[in-house]
Amino acid sequence: MERYVAFDIGDKRIGVAISDPFNTYALPSQTYFRKGFKTDVEAIAKIAVEKGATKIICGLPVNFDGSDALQTEKTQRFINALAEKTDIPIICEDERFTTQMAHEVLISEGMRREKRKNYVDALAAANILDGYLNKINKKGV
Repeated sequence: MERYVAFDIGDKRIGVAISDPFNTYALPSQTYFRKGFKTDVEAIAKIAVEKGATKIICGLPVNFDGSDALQTEKTQRFINALAEKTDIPIICEDERFTTQMAHEVLISEGMRREKRKNYVDALAAANILDGYLNKINKKGV
């Protein structure tokens, strides 16, 4: 059985989301607070294994026009290091607007700014995973 885990990789936090057992929707799981590059890569690889991931979906930040940004390079470096730590296939997915959408949902629910940072990245990871799941479910992959 397939199980997808998505990561929204940021400079301070990494959001984690997992797919439901039927891979039809994404569930926000947790927010990992970064400690250091090597420690973070090892921790994220471990989370993927603990969640039973058969594929890892990583959000790749790009500019509005789709071109690479400084954050794209930083994220790709992390993804490359993660690929060296795990045998689980990694797929990069466009993450434009996922964090903004997550903030809007949390604001609309009345969540205070201080609490939002604990949830926004996991919700953004769920948005990334939802985008991927919608794409593969349309294609029948």
